[in-house]
Amino acid sequence: MIGLLQRVRQASVDVAGQTIGQIGPGLLLLVCAEPADSETQADKLLSKTLKLRIFSDEAGKMNRSLQDIGGGLLIVSQFTLAADISGGNRPSFSGAAPAEQGRRLYDYLLQRAREQHPQVGAGEFGADMQVSLVNDGPVTIPLRID
Repeated sequence: MIGLLQRVRQASVDVAGQTIGQIGPGLLLLVCAEPADSETQADKLLSKTLKLRIFSDEAGKMNRSLQDIGGGLLIVSQFTLAADISGGNRPSFSGAAPAEQGRRLYDYLLQRAREQHPQVGAGEFGADMQVSLVNDGPVTIPLRID
């Protein structure tokens, strides 16, 4: 499973001009399932996201997690994270899981996130989304869970 984690001051996702998910300070997680992925990878990705210590403590060091600060989590599906550009200038997305599998794992990830964290927003799988964010730091961390 591929993730791109961004520490944000705020983030939102709109579909057809309507805001469907938004958070204040916290993390934006862009996520893509791959063909070999299962619920195991989704659970590992969520655990890493919730526990990764990338928020500043009193001394200004990255030493606090999303759970520590009680921040928001906005999860957005993004199959383009699986882009392969080795064959030329047009990316191939064959590394992404088939849509049915991707939707199932995205829905599973959202369900588990909502069970484990009090403030979770989401995009809409397969929709044309507009994502807005104020990256804090900036802090952007790629995640790959095998």
